[in-house]
Amino acid sequence: MPAYNAEKTVVKTYDEVVSQEIVDAVVIVDDASDDKTVEVIKKLKHDKVKTVINIHENNLGYGGNQKTCYRLALHEGGDIIIMVHPDYQYTPMLIPAMAGMIVNHLYDCVMASRVIGGGALKGGMPFWKYIANRSLTFVGNFLLGASLSEYHTGYRAFSRDLLKALPLERNSNGFIFDNEIIAQILWKNATIGEISCPTKYFPEASVINFRYSVIYGFGCLRVAIAYRLAKLGVIKSQLFT
Repeated sequence: MPAYNAEKTVVKTYDEVVSQEIVDAVVIVDDASDDKTVEVIKKLKHDKVKTVINIHENNLGYGGNQKTCYRLALHEGGDIIIMVHPDYQYTPMLIPAMAGMIVNHLYDCVMASRVIGGGALKGGMPFWKYIANRSLTFVGNFLLGASLSEYHTGYRAFSRDLLKALPLERNSNGFIFDNEIIAQILWKNATIGEISCPTKYFPEASVINFRYSVIYGFGCLRVAIAYRLAKLGVIKSQLFT
């Protein structure tokens, strides 16, 4: 759980995560929050589920936060590692289903899609954000040669072997990390499955503003173009090895 300014939602997310019987450990990394997130997460504990807390002294960014999360999860020996935002925008109730798709060797990675089933708009996703999501997904599928319903979900499951094989430390520390890791998975010819996920948009949910959304959008295009050019042998990229 990569946390940043999540004091109002992290407890509810955590409680629902540990209520899933298959969960052995929860890793929560705070990325130098400005609110009381650190104070709140330090109190989190469960009798049967190990809780690992890590606090960044300086803000590393969303991607940097995920890197720490994955390093710690691998260190704890996780066979299936699931990343879910602690803002309660996505329900942890899907954890068993997502893990099952991996443990049964159906997929190497599973992403919870807000688009399948129309969950995004029903959950209150702003219309401009939905249009941007669909447009970037269309371009991403074309350039990456995939057929995903969306690339921008904050709820993903990975097999241990897949995470260890990806050069995550070469990725951005910013929001574009999410797109880079998908491109790397496709580069490795690993399989990605999707599951329909209801979503909630409310004031406490973490949503990047329009300015950062534009920057993120251009970043997604940059990654997709670099992937296509690397596939064609026109360039070499440190992301795709």
